[in-house]
Amino acid sequence: MDKLGKSASGFARTRIPRPQIVLQPIQSSSHPPVSRVCSTRNCPCQMSLLPQKSSLEPPVLERVNSRVESLDNLSMDNFWLEVENIKQSTEAEQEECSLAEVKTPEEGEAEAAWLQDAGLSDLIGDNAADNGNIVLLSTLTKTQAAAVQRRLDTYSRSRRKKNKQPVRDVRDIFGVMNSGEVVAETEESGTTRSQHSLGSSGNTRKSGARGLQDFSDMVRSSGKEEIFNTDVAYSEQAAILLKGSPLPESRRIKEENTLTKFKLRKGRLGVTRIGDLSPQDMKKIPTLALIELTALCDVLGVELKRNKAIKLKATENRLFGVPINTLLENDRKLIPNAKVPLILHALLSCLEKKGLDTEGILRVSGSQTRIKNLQQKLESDFYSGLFRWEEVHQNDISGLLKRFIRELPTPLLMAEYLPAFAAVQNIPDLKQRLQALNLLILILPEPNRSTLKALLEFLSKVVAREKKNKMNLWNVSMVIAPNLFMHKALPSKVPEGKEKQLAEGAANVVRMMIHYQDLLWTVSSFLVAQVRKMNESSSRRYQFYDKRIKNLLRKIHTDKDKTEKNEAEPSKIVKVQTSLFLKDSMEVHLNNGTKAADVLRQFQKRLSQNNWNIVNTVHLLKCNGSVESMNLLLYEVGGNIGEHCLDPDTYLLDLYHVNPHAEWIIKQNPSFPWMI
Repeated sequence: MDKLGKSASGFARTRIPRPQIVLQPIQSSSHPPVSRVCSTRNCPCQMSLLPQKSSLEPPVLERVNSRVESLDNLSMDNFWLEVENIKQSTEAEQEECSLAEVKTPEEGEAEAAWLQDAGLSDLIGDNAADNGNIVLLSTLTKTQAAAVQRRLDTYSRSRRKKNKQPVRDVRDIFGVMNSGEVVAETEESGTTRSQHSLGSSGNTRKSGARGLQDFSDMVRSSGKEEIFNTDVAYSEQAAILLKGSPLPESRRIKEENTLTKFKLRKGRLGVTRIGDLSPQDMKKIPTLALIELTALCDVLGVELKRNKAIKLKATENRLFGVPINTLLENDRKLIPNAKVPLILHALLSCLEKKGLDTEGILRVSGSQTRIKNLQQKLESDFYSGLFRWEEVHQNDISGLLKRFIRELPTPLLMAEYLPAFAAVQNIPDLKQRLQALNLLILILPEPNRSTLKALLEFLSKVVAREKKNKMNLWNVSMVIAPNLFMHKALPSKVPEGKEKQLAEGAANVVRMMIHYQDLLWTVSSFLVAQVRKMNESSSRRYQFYDKRIKNLLRKIHTDKDKTEKNEAEPSKIVKVQTSLFLKDSMEVHLNNGTKAADVLRQFQKRLSQNNWNIVNTVHLLKCNGSVESMNLLLYEVGGNIGEHCLDPDTYLLDLYHVNPHAEWIIKQNPSFPWMI
């Protein structure tokens, strides 16, 4: 046994004295009931709660696949053992920790914070300014506008109760729009482009309804692979699905236990992944994603709670307990383009080299005393390069990794949104859970999102070596969940009797993030379309009153008519900029079948025919020396987008119709460095 009192299997109880709370089996759980003694009520950490699920009838349970039903009983032990390890490692430091006081927000405070994050804070000030809000509001779908209206209404009532200067009535903002229509374009041309009515008169577009009905039928199908549609707003999809038959209980049970394979639907404009948009355009995504997430939860009847932002007392350390932004600021003095803290990168790299095949990696903790000493050595020797990684045991490195994550001054998933991440488990449909997770990941600050991605990529590698390390997806999720969802700056709010349900819910969210990370790290087509609309409208300085709204709506529909006329063109000749490689631009003939990949192949062929300078060519070719293997990308720049790296399957004539004023530029893939 080691210092924590674990046996060789790593599952013996620790010797930490604590009140005895026997967990009762929860019938509604999708996992085998486990009676377990837990100390989380006294833990200085907090985890958002999930409401209890409805109980299942025995006949339904009998139809569930037996293999899926019988998850490893020791997985729950992994969770509680990790909780107790966290408690032991923080008990000594708890008295020294200066915690922010967490107060229950007063009526209207949560709505004010939401409007601030949604980029609509100008609507709630005493001297509310209208400039800019009309640009954002003009892009909203029906469900998104309803979500904004609810928050404004609640905030207005709270202000009136306090006898403060009244804010603008919500009818002044949305009243006129109820009689009109606002275009919320999907990134599809022709019949796939849609209009969403902001009124309640049932003007939802027919083409969109057909697409959503197809989505509904596909959800209810029993196929092994399902389509993940990002062309239509998730909240609009949910609204249509709710009008149909409810999701069968047997499907809900199955989704609790299995991970359905989803195929990301590629529209005519391809798929946009995080990192494909310019920083300027990505700054618009979190506000749009927050509004859409709120609208989705409103439609599904899921309460979207929010914590207040918390901060711990500033630490004098250089690595542990330091904000991610501060770490990156220091690291970029050494590596200008660093997106992940160097210390995290070093920990993950070391574990990949020597820990992936270690049995029980991440689950079996190293000595807390050794980990504390190693932390102190890293603080003094890491940046000087004197730290001797080869002398550190892999279990101690995994302990350092988990300590780094949980000692961040603010949680990696952000204190404000921890309840929202946990509430994802309360959504009955797996696909809608993934939609909510996709939006939450887009809401995260870029440094947090990149750091989370690096962690999830490593965890995927651990799961891929399950046969050797005995750590399957569920085990890894159970071990990592406490480190992501618990934070010493947030008080304990775990009701007695719900510990097991809470643990399973948090672990299941982590499991989805690990398994579906490629799907989650995309920017939905409907969000990109809203960014385009915002960019088109940003130069229009309309004042926020009725006459200007009518003019804006008229202009929007006029622009739409012009775009539809352009879409009638069967072909087009455009110029592609290639100044990085050739002096002259390249003319390309576009038709309905021309893709971005075709243009890149045409350019590669032209380079080959022109006997382009071999010294330059070798920098772009892979080791096989083939011109066809050149690592190049086609970018859309300007017009209604800042800069957009195009999916190779993008149909360029459709893109031209969406953004006729853009330039197209061929560049080298930034992840493919120049050779020296």
